[in-house]
Amino acid sequence: MTERVQGTAIGEERGVSQWQLAWRRFRRHRVGRAGAVIVGLFLFVLVFAEFLSPYPHTQQFRDATYAPPTRIHIFDENGRLTRPFVYGIKRTLNTELWRWEYVEDRTRKYPLRFFVRGFSYKLLGLIPTDIHLFGVDGDGRVFLFGTDEMGRDLFSRIMMGSRVSMVIGPFVVAISLPISLLLGGVSGFYGGGVDMFLQRVFEIVMSIPTLPLWLALGLALPRGWSPTLRFFGLAGIMALIGWAGRARVIRGVVLAIRSMDFTEAARAVGANDLRIIAKHIVPNLASYLIVNVTLTIPGAIIGESGLSFLGIGISEPMVSWGLLLSKANNASTIQNYPWLLIPGLFITVAVLAFNFLGDALRDAFDPFRVV
Repeated sequence: MTERVQGTAIGEERGVSQWQLAWRRFRRHRVGRAGAVIVGLFLFVLVFAEFLSPYPHTQQFRDATYAPPTRIHIFDENGRLTRPFVYGIKRTLNTELWRWEYVEDRTRKYPLRFFVRGFSYKLLGLIPTDIHLFGVDGDGRVFLFGTDEMGRDLFSRIMMGSRVSMVIGPFVVAISLPISLLLGGVSGFYGGGVDMFLQRVFEIVMSIPTLPLWLALGLALPRGWSPTLRFFGLAGIMALIGWAGRARVIRGVVLAIRSMDFTEAARAVGANDLRIIAKHIVPNLASYLIVNVTLTIPGAIIGESGLSFLGIGISEPMVSWGLLLSKANNASTIQNYPWLLIPGLFITVAVLAFNFLGDALRDAFDPFRVV
């Protein structure tokens, strides 16, 4: 069976709304559900980053620079299953390669404990606490993803970096979506000379090369700005380019909706433009906007990561996945310390998850898709 828009759909005849039909289709989209779960996990990490981090993301262990990921053992020396633990580490200087090497110190064993006390923070920004998901006792250390050139725990930095990398997308959307909605809606609803003028504006903005403009504007941001101001500056830069394409699509959708029977009927009974826009145009745009927003966020994640990788994005002490990935910027570093590429894996998974979710939503809101 296929569904049609405007009251001829089988689902509508059975009293099922468009949103219920979309939810029914979405639940059957396995890849989309997987993407939604992964996005949900990343949002959990974003909210509870300090709780998940065993150490402050700025804390330096000078005697553990470029330490590899810590091995977690579940079997003791006799091969018997035991609670997870880690060994201490010894650092020695390799005089041939002139780099530090780390080996396990089997004389020191540290059980891995959960819900341990560590550095103080505010849970959800409100509740003072020092409870963390995991840790070890005494002078033991656990570096799940290893450390960087300054001995900072990469796992803790990735957890905290999720706050920038996952939040910048919604900020870009929040800035660019109103512009797209306003200009695209005005262009499609009123048409005529206004439409011609705005279409030329859209074309000019869309013709500007994105990456070179990002680089130029990123370099133009004052170096004296705080990391927070640079974050908002980057969001503004990416929103400055991304609104035009969306506005053009909105213009086409509005152009189609304004000529439909229900819109003409509303105009015939004396409804003013504001009422028609609020009651008929905007609700019919909702499904497109949900899908577009979901597909815009991964582009913002990649954009921020690229600018931070090039050194013109987020700066310390704020941290993002792109900034962390910039540490692996040459072949020698990648060969000797491959764990520095782990932030790139998080970027890839996040982008794929949002794309899978966006594709599922697009299929779910397709009015001609089989139930």
